Amino acid sequence: MRILLTNDDGIRAPGIVALHNALLGLDAHHDTPIGGGDTEILTIAPETVQSATSHGVTFDEPLMAKPTIVNEHMRGVAVDGRPADCVKIALSCIWPERYGEGARPDLVVSGMNSGANCGINVIYSGTVAAALEASFLGLPSIAVSMHLGRGKPLFDVAARHARKAIELILKAGLIQPGTCMNINVPRTEVPWGPDEIGNKAPPAVRQVDDPPPESIDPYADPPIRVCAMNTHGLIDEYERRTNPNGDVYYWASGGGLNFYNCDDDTDVQHLFRRCTTITPLHHDLTRTPVLEKWADAIDGRRTGKN
Repeated sequence: MRILLTNDDGIRAPGIVALHNALLGLDAHHDTPIGGGDTEILTIAPETVQSATSHGVTFDEPLMAKPTIVNEHMRGVAVDGRPADCVKIALSCIWPERYGEGARPDLVVSGMNSGANCGINVIYSGTVAAALEASFLGLPSIAVSMHLGRGKPLFDVAARHARKAIELILKAGLIQPGTCMNINVPRTEVPWGPDEIGNKAPPAVRQVDDPPPESIDPYADPPIRVCAMNTHGLIDEYERRTNPNGDVYYWASGGGLNFYNCDDDTDVQHLFRRCTTITPLHHDLTRTPVLEKWADAIDGRRTGKN
């Protein structure tokens, strides 16, 4: 199996490194790669952080692509662009240059993102955009994100939880070309140590269901739930500030996971109950149930009015 690995946090981010190691069986709990002993991972990811860039792509600037050594196990190509750019240039240029004309990955994995991409956030997410880009280019893809709380995130442990979900997806045999699956791993953390800089950072915005990190067993396998995405809007918050020249500006201060409502059996609900969520996504935004009504009302094609 050949896997294209990308993300939106940058090629050196701890989440992508941890997921790379888990997929290749380099962590202490797996001794074989995700797809067997012949699995190969090519990492092509943004050079810099591209969070919340959604499905933006680059047209009027060159896309620099630099061979990059991240560590002794992981090397790839850093692209000076957005996540969707990485997938486009990977499939159009870098992959066939390396593996031959017409060659394509068996699977595209995007992540592991530092922060959940659940609910309506999938619209803003660069992580999800990279996976969707791969899916509508005809490849099976999986986006992986990790819910962050107030504690010190254990990326390697969260990557093991993500791998278990990926294994179940592959074992089910339902992930076909054009399929995109969105995985969110729940909070996997321990309290910050007294000498760690993380404990000086402001805590994440509290949620209704937000237990302290000391109450979480990060090593316990979370239940896995297949569920729909929550479609309620985010509660946006901004701080009004003034610069030294007296100009007013606004600084985003929301937590990113505060929604106006949360439906039962959706990804947001299950994630805050500390489950790993799996949500099938699709790039067709057509509202099919009302398509015929609009066609009848406007152009009459289905009723013979015109």
